[in-house]
Amino acid sequence: MAAGSTPSPLAVHHLERLAARSWRGLEEECHGDWVLRAGGGFTGRANSALVLGRPPEPLPDAVATVTAWYAARGLPPRAQVPIPGGEAADEALTAAGWTRDEDVLVLTAPVDGWADPHVPVDLAPTPDDAWLAGYRYRGTPLPPAAYDVLVNADGPVFASLRLDPAPAPLAAVARGVLVDGWLCVTAVTVDERYRRRGLATAVMAGLGSWARADGGHSCVLQVASSNGPALALYRRLGFTEHHRYHYRIG
Repeated sequence: MAAGSTPSPLAVHHLERLAARSWRGLEEECHGDWVLRAGGGFTGRANSALVLGRPPEPLPDAVATVTAWYAARGLPPRAQVPIPGGEAADEALTAAGWTRDEDVLVLTAPVDGWADPHVPVDLAPTPDDAWLAGYRYRGTPLPPAAYDVLVNADGPVFASLRLDPAPAPLAAVARGVLVDGWLCVTAVTVDERYRRRGLATAVMAGLGSWARADGGHSCVLQVASSNGPALALYRRLGFTEHHRYHYRIG
């Protein structure tokens, strides 16, 4: 997607469905085109309804169905609303009194121009205790459901970078999943003691090398609009904005 251009709803639909395969709920149920996801409360995407396409009932009734589905699981009702494509659903959620969270930018970039990492990056099929300790979701330790959500994809890879021997913490971690040639990156975290050394770029480069070796051509990731440092990093790596989404919370 060229910088400054607006993607079609079909392009947004395709990329969101693809990314959803890399980060799943522990329980998922289709409601027409919508996908209801629950994952023990860990992350918005694993615990929200992806409202793309049409539900099998009028929108006000679909909102009520989503509300009841999450209430039955002890979770707040939440919807992920991509734009463009989710405008009608967004209007129905607004009418029902659901509040709006900040924009999340969906960024894409080709991976063929990335350099190899300047320091060794380890890749593993599952996250060990050191990796789990290194991933700080929104600055906090992980809840019990996190491990099951993290491994619930086809062939995830967990990247880690160590500068000092254990028991020192890992310097940086990240997670990647390759879906139809797209490297879907999440969980990029650099320990505060090791920042400003290019380590986020290094773990991204390690995942990029792995993806290219397996036929990967592009990368997609999500960044909160308020996360200025992360946006600056990804722009240096050649990422541009494809589209945005936000959450509605009932």
